Amino acid sequence: MATPRFLTLTDVAEVLNVSLSQVKALVRSGDLLGVKLGGRGVWRVEDSELEAYIQRMYAQTRESIRQGATDLD
Repeated sequence: MATPRFLTLTDVAEVLNVSLSQVKALVRSGDLLGVKLGGRGVWRVEDSELEAYIQRMYAQTRESIRQGATDLD
């Protein structure tokens, strides 16, 4: 089965293992790009945008570790 192009905010929360409110905050801040689709204006995140966000978080983590951050909590 193909991966859907657009994910619900609930699906994104599940992928990232965070709360729905945290995903809404990421979209609201522009850290994670979302789009309102359909007549009811339901928010969705394109799978490529989610992957780009994850890659940015990996890059930020690598930089933090490079600068000496070792706290894994």
